[in-house]
Amino acid sequence: MQHYGDLDFLEESLPNHIRWLEFLNREFDRGMEQNRYDKDLRKYEGDGSGLGDWLALRARDTYLTHTAFYMAAARCVAYIAKKLDNKMMRKKSLALAETIRKRIATLYLKNGMDNFDFPRGHAHHTPGPEMSLFSRIVPGNKRCAVLKNWFMRSGSLWPGDEEKLFLEELDESYAKEMVRTGELVKEGDGYYMGWSQWQGFNEGIFAIRYALKTLSDTGFHHIALRKAAGFGFGTPEYMMRHNATSMWESWWRSEDVYSRNHPMLGAIAEWMPSSVAGVSLFPTTVGGRHVLFWPRFPKSAAMLEYASAVQGSPVGDFSIAWRFEDLPDDKSQYNSATVKIRIRLLIPPTGVATLRLPPIPFSSKTTVSISRSASFPDLAAARRESSLKCNKRRKKRLGFPYSWEYDRVKQK
Repeated sequence: MQHYGDLDFLEESLPNHIRWLEFLNREFDRGMEQNRYDKDLRKYEGDGSGLGDWLALRARDTYLTHTAFYMAAARCVAYIAKKLDNKMMRKKSLALAETIRKRIATLYLKNGMDNFDFPRGHAHHTPGPEMSLFSRIVPGNKRCAVLKNWFMRSGSLWPGDEEKLFLEELDESYAKEMVRTGELVKEGDGYYMGWSQWQGFNEGIFAIRYALKTLSDTGFHHIALRKAAGFGFGTPEYMMRHNATSMWESWWRSEDVYSRNHPMLGAIAEWMPSSVAGVSLFPTTVGGRHVLFWPRFPKSAAMLEYASAVQGSPVGDFSIAWRFEDLPDDKSQYNSATVKIRIRLLIPPTGVATLRLPPIPFSSKTTVSISRSASFPDLAAARRESSLKCNKRRKKRLGFPYSWEYDRVKQK
């Protein structure tokens, strides 16, 4: 609906959505009981029946995943019903979604610790509070406390087989350097890889998106950037450093089970244009006519100096580009420098856009100005130049001090 505005398609598909929701109404609770989920979660220890947040580094909270997506199905039907002016179905679906939301909130606030976890949980499973914050399951009066407690989560060591093989082949000098940079931990005579909650990723197929979007949308974009730009195990950098040319299916190395070319963890690719660059379809738009420009700037150019993205739509391409300007020559001064941020927006003739800027710390040195461009940028030339620069970096393998391949002959 956001992209194409096809009401005929919604009219045709709504009966199928309703039948699916009616099926869930009849079978969901009974199915959960048959799969050993007790109603009050008194015996639930997490990681029950079902896939849940698949291939995460943490144990999975399958109850939260199943129930939250039941709620999401009801919300989707309510949204479609609203677009078709079906007031009765919209009201009925919203009431069901709210009932499910309250059920989750009651159970996950029951322990009184405001960490939004199941009663016997230990703030370790995934998805954690990030999904419930993003989808507004957490009640408004608890959101700040739950967000604060989410930041208390920590990482852990990783005992993966392929990682152990890598460490066996690693030169001692490299191992010591990786301990210094925080990529490895030394315990006794052994080296171990670990994953970080805030310097990398541990989330699976669902929670990775919720974690990044929740951080960026609630004023902690710098932490989202830190997760995405982290190095070592559990990061995109780890994949590239081991010769990846596309995303892996899992955060860990896998030579014979999981794919090396898979969109499994690809939610980071949606977050980059929508939050890092700052362009996405407006939440209530129809037919892609209205776009939201909402760039979140890092606290310092030391983290990121510029970003750009294009959002296609039936009415044409919307694009944004921003960069820090007047930066000092000495990068060590980036954190304290007074700089300029230049933002350029491109809106097609029949398009509509909303610009939302992050809170600006106004002072005597802060100024804001808006002007219309007198010339149209050559976007094709800019894309070619950007592609050329990226290809040069790839060929030179810039940024990756070592790479390693599995020696199948030796392993045999």
